[in-house]
Amino acid sequence: MASDMHILAFDLGGTKIASGMVTFAADGTRADGAPQITSVPTNATEGGPAVLQRLVDLASSQLAELGAVDAIGVGSAGVVDSAQGIIVSSTDLIPGWNGQRLADALHKVQAAPVTVVNDVVAHGLGEAHYGAGVGYSRVLSVGVGTGIGGALIVDGQPVFGAHDVAGHIGHVMHPLGRGVPCSCGTACGHIEPVASGTGLATLYAMRCGDATTTIANGRDVCELAEAGEPLAISVLTEAGRALGEALGGAANLIDPDVIVVSGSVTNAGAVWWKALRAGFEDSALQLTRIIPLVEGVLGGNAPLIGAAVAARQHLHNHH
Repeated sequence: MASDMHILAFDLGGTKIASGMVTFAADGTRADGAPQITSVPTNATEGGPAVLQRLVDLASSQLAELGAVDAIGVGSAGVVDSAQGIIVSSTDLIPGWNGQRLADALHKVQAAPVTVVNDVVAHGLGEAHYGAGVGYSRVLSVGVGTGIGGALIVDGQPVFGAHDVAGHIGHVMHPLGRGVPCSCGTACGHIEPVASGTGLATLYAMRCGDATTTIANGRDVCELAEAGEPLAISVLTEAGRALGEALGGAANLIDPDVIVVSGSVTNAGAVWWKALRAGFEDSALQLTRIIPLVEGVLGGNAPLIGAAVAARQHLHNHH
């Protein structure tokens, strides 16, 4: 009888580093319940080396408390070279994050195998294996939060692409974004800077024409919309529809079985979802229009569970 597999998982983002133990039974089922999560602030402004040290310190304290593990899995912000466990490209979210060697640093804490994937890939793996994507062989997972990210999971495995960039749905063109600077540096018109949580605030400021607006983020826009403010409602509609149109284009390009949409902006309510679906139906071809657009079910646990899945896959592929 094969024993359970215990994997220490990490979700490293611009705001916090979360960690939890994920346990898989020998048959691949996940032990019940949400992982017990411990988190520390990322303190991103301190820069890459300091953030890596915080990850190592958290790993050390977790391992001291939990004991030995079979593997370590990390979902991290940035473009990841998974073979080496190195960040190969990153936005300015964490200054100096590019080039940080996560796997090497964690190996020094414990000799267990370490697997590092992009945080959006981790999220997609979680939903594909244990969430809203279960039962579908081709899953396009889209995260709409501070930014917009995506991952394509085919037969349970992530598709990385030639440059580890596959799935970057936030960086496809949409006319609504033209002239608005994107986190990647272009202003040619990406969808992220106008349809992410941050983008909702940007779009609101653009539409109200008042430079002194106190709207700081997507949550502020959603709260105004809930209170019935017409401009906020129109911004949610405009951004939701634009993202839906972009997702329709993605569906036409890759033809997945399901599109799972997660992240803080999915809590924006019925107005946003209705606009998202309307935009999708307009943009998708007749045969891709039937692809279900569903909400993720794992919430904040998705990246941890997915990082553990990536570590488990790595173990299986190398034994």
